Amino acid sequence: MGYGRYVLFRLANMFVVLILVTVISAALFYAAGETFLWDLVMSHVNAEVSAYRQQYPTASEEEIRRFKQEREKFWMDYYGLTKPLWERVLITTWNLMTFNFGKALQLRTPGGSDKVIDLILDRLPNTILLFTVGDLITMAIGIYLGMKAAKNVGSLLDRAISTFAMVTYSLPMWWTGMLMIMVFSYYIPNPFNPYEGLFPSGGILSPEVPPDPFLRFLDFLWHLTLPVTTLVLVSFGGWAYATRNIVLGTLQQDFVMAARAKGLPERKVLYGHVLRASSPAIATSVILSVVGSLGGAMISETVFNWPGMGNLAWMAIANMDFPVLLGWMYVTTLIWLLTLIVIDLIYGLLDPRVKVGIAVKGT
Repeated sequence: MGYGRYVLFRLANMFVVLILVTVISAALFYAAGETFLWDLVMSHVNAEVSAYRQQYPTASEEEIRRFKQEREKFWMDYYGLTKPLWERVLITTWNLMTFNFGKALQLRTPGGSDKVIDLILDRLPNTILLFTVGDLITMAIGIYLGMKAAKNVGSLLDRAISTFAMVTYSLPMWWTGMLMIMVFSYYIPNPFNPYEGLFPSGGILSPEVPPDPFLRFLDFLWHLTLPVTTLVLVSFGGWAYATRNIVLGTLQQDFVMAARAKGLPERKVLYGHVLRASSPAIATSVILSVVGSLGGAMISETVFNWPGMGNLAWMAIANMDFPVLLGWMYVTTLIWLLTLIVIDLIYGLLDPRVKVGIAVKGT
């Protein structure tokens, strides 16, 4: 199979998987939310009938009944309840595939928009900033320490990293975040203002946002520090341990022994040969970690009151806002599937021995 044909095959496969996931998700959401939508229709109708009675106190019962029927039909059409379930699922699938996410039932952007796409675009950059910064710092520290540990197997550093990784990996990030908030937002005072903590307990900006762009940026960094520190503290030990094991496996390869036999400096062997050969596995973990975080972490973002994708999904669940949940699901699934294709394509660039999808002559 040629490389171009392989790419087309992977794209077609992604498209099929995306359709199946979207259809199943839409069917599950509509089946689970049928009762809620009917209750929502009746709450709208009852409120409008009550307002109608107050506006027209002399209206007869027949007029009120006709008005109620009209409003019931309007809201049933609005929420699609006049169509069978299978038709609603297919329509929703098509709308999602064409990025027509519709309107939210309850949630709104800070600007007042009820469009699902606006809600997602408002929250996605915040999640990217938080988790991308945190993941990049975590990976830089973890990969560096992992390489050091692999180079000195059995040393104090190696044992310390292994122990630290086991301890931190067992700590939920949301629980650690609560401890960090308690210590740095309530117990340790701000040296410039003793009436507030060293770091804010949540949010992305202060209630009184500084008008100056530079001061606004500093205020954002002030709010970003605590959640990023929590993410790095919980994650970098696991990254170091994983990198250590990957590099240790590569160090046993024949080409490493040959490089050492040639008299190459250990630093060049480690970073010029071993790291390059280990890069596909490390890069896969890096990419999947960054992209997997784009959906947000529901509980962790809620703990820090961070207005990201995870917090949006949590609020959508709490408010039974199915259009927002479907839009969130579709965007995160699409990003994930595209990432898997990108990983396949860059493998051949990182390691010449890997040529994904290209048949080798004679095999």
